Amino acid sequence: MANTEHYVVIGNGVAGSEAARHLRQRDSDSRITMVSAGKLLSINRYELPKIFSSSADWRDFLLHPPEYYDEQKISVRRNTWVSHVDPTNKLLMLHHREPLSYSKLLIASGGGRYIPESLNQFKNLIAKFGTYEEAKSVCDALPRRGHMVMLGGDMIGLDLARSLVRNGYKVTVIGEDHLFWPHRVEAEQRQKFVAVLQDMGICVRTDVAITSIQRGDRNRPDRRIILDNNEVIDADVILSFCGLMPSLAFMAGAGVDIERGVLVNPQLRSTDKNIWAAGDVCQIWSPEENQYRFYYGWKNVKKMGRIAAFNMTGADESIDTVQNEKLVTTKSGEIDSPFWQYG
Repeated sequence: MANTEHYVVIGNGVAGSEAARHLRQRDSDSRITMVSAGKLLSINRYELPKIFSSSADWRDFLLHPPEYYDEQKISVRRNTWVSHVDPTNKLLMLHHREPLSYSKLLIASGGGRYIPESLNQFKNLIAKFGTYEEAKSVCDALPRRGHMVMLGGDMIGLDLARSLVRNGYKVTVIGEDHLFWPHRVEAEQRQKFVAVLQDMGICVRTDVAITSIQRGDRNRPDRRIILDNNEVIDADVILSFCGLMPSLAFMAGAGVDIERGVLVNPQLRSTDKNIWAAGDVCQIWSPEENQYRFYYGWKNVKKMGRIAAFNMTGADESIDTVQNEKLVTTKSGEIDSPFWQYG
């Protein structure tokens, strides 16, 4: 009997889930294992803002129903962390010291929140919003018509902000350096887009810096933000949306080229012939810009999952490294972004 491939996918977000789906379609006899630190099956985290707009159940966010994985013979290892990767022996070491072999590996571990160094000392007072459990915790902590303060204001955060405002919450964004990330907005355009956000009902502060974050006093909102002009802002919940930090600690010492993310060619292959990467965790070589760069958003991440699966099974497809990433104003007077195009 011929040896079957064992495809291992680290991460079960949109990129990892899409890759596993296409791996099975293209190779019906292979073993496919998804390893995820999360406790749930694959969800679309881009839709997490919907948790504030209805009595959403965790099942509403699943990319596939539970029976799908059995039908497709895809093994999912949930609540499982990878400690390190040994490419020489094609081996993963899991956190509980179990070895897991692979023939081809896809790194789709995504990215976690980034907190600037100046605010890192306050990280325990800043809530998380990257998983369903974290989003549900924030939803429970935010009283009806409560006040959310958002640090940074990247496009993932602004998507949440517009959803909150539409549902009757108050949102204040404090940020300058990370506002509109990952868009590259010229200085003369920035104020125009800030004005549009204000018209959408989102309060934006770019004229101040945070000097301290404290717990709220009794009978007051849970958090107090002290600004450099001595102004105090009370908040029910504080979130950081200052871009993403690739989740790659397990790749230390693996011998694969890494800058901020895993460096891959337009076919999503790393410097190891048996390792690919997809999603927010990889930097893709752009011949047009003569540099490695990240490509964000649901459409890009999903496409990467498909391309990685195709190339892991013998194809030679490339991702389009020239893309329209312009921030625009719609006819209705709101901001729109290609990073908000998902479904």
